[in-house]
Amino acid sequence: MDKPLLALTRPRGEMVAGRSPAEVADHNMRQLGQLRWLAVAGQLAAILTAHFGLGVALPLAPMLAIVALLALINGIILLAPRSTRIAQSAVSAALAIDMAGLTAQLYLSGGSANPFMPLYLLQVALGAILLPLATASLLAIAAIVGMAVLHVWKVPLVIPAVGPLDAAQIMAAASWLGLAMVAGLLVLFIVRISRNLRARDAYLAQLRERDAQEEGVLRVGLFASGAAHELGTPLSSLAVLVGDWQRHPAFARDPQLREELADAAAELQRCKDTVSRVLQSAGRTRGEAMSAVGVDELLKDIASEWSELHEQPLVEDWREAGNARVTGDPALRQAVLSLLENAREAHSPSLELAATIEGSEVAIAVRDRGDGFSEEMLAEVGHPFRSGKGQGRGIGLFLAATVARRLGGRLDAVNRQGGGAIVAIRLPIVGR
Repeated sequence: MDKPLLALTRPRGEMVAGRSPAEVADHNMRQLGQLRWLAVAGQLAAILTAHFGLGVALPLAPMLAIVALLALINGIILLAPRSTRIAQSAVSAALAIDMAGLTAQLYLSGGSANPFMPLYLLQVALGAILLPLATASLLAIAAIVGMAVLHVWKVPLVIPAVGPLDAAQIMAAASWLGLAMVAGLLVLFIVRISRNLRARDAYLAQLRERDAQEEGVLRVGLFASGAAHELGTPLSSLAVLVGDWQRHPAFARDPQLREELADAAAELQRCKDTVSRVLQSAGRTRGEAMSAVGVDELLKDIASEWSELHEQPLVEDWREAGNARVTGDPALRQAVLSLLENAREAHSPSLELAATIEGSEVAIAVRDRGDGFSEEMLAEVGHPFRSGKGQGRGIGLFLAATVARRLGGRLDAVNRQGGGAIVAIRLPIVGR
């Protein structure tokens, strides 16, 4: 069964600029995973260099065990299901584990005297960006408590002289290295995470814009439904009057008047049929499933209806579409007719209705040789009430763009070389 004309459901596969919150959370967790691999590699290199290169007596067994444990935990986190991995509790736990591992390593290697104490700042900064205020505050308090504990409880770090360098010089060099490492990692990862958060904000801003646009569609739909109800009675009254005039002897004797009354009756019936379709579409259940329709069948019906109502030539070319099928929806038919009407009003001597296959999509295009679009219009095609036809116009392209988006596609518009424009509704192919 068909969906209602102005149903406002959003397809699952709809493409939106930026990244969704779930994608951003997953990407940030992967960034933390990369940071943890760097921490594992850095700790391993520092431990081995200090112990075997500088002759610093370190408790190798527990320190290497902590490195192995961090590597194991990182692997488990990255292999966990996405829903578990991106949960805010998982991010909090991951940062807490990193801080606990850092505290344990510092305890075993000099405590507060260790030149890599500034690494605490990295965990606090990441927590401030990724976590809510309360959780980030707890992480900062944990770092302060850890530094205080390491000032009192620690395994002393004894650094022998190495060549011309004494212990103080080696500690100064290590402190510089620690600060440089923290500065580099802060810039690298915070820039990446901030970029992810900006992408999320762009995604949410576009969704808010879509919601505002679809609210406009809903208002238009409600107005159209109300107008259809209001038009029903006067149209029926006019139909009765025209019928009476057709049967009146004085009118029946005049061939020209009889022909004009027949035309008036036909136009009234067409208006009544249109009102009935609007009311029927508005009354359908929003959750009803849609069936697939062949592109050639759909365009044949549209071309037939257009030709009955207009004398303007319509060039038909959808052979390339073959047996492609798209999601059927009464609104799609109305959207294509609206594009044809817009092209006719652009003073085009002829119109083309075509369909082509482009990868996994079918492009239903209306081509004309009319006035084309201005640069400002091209930039705003599909936005409500953006038109060169005057204030309050331009709803046709907006509704066509909304229909295309709801069916998982999009609306494109370009100017043609030599004059005119091409407006295409691109939809995913659902069968052949």
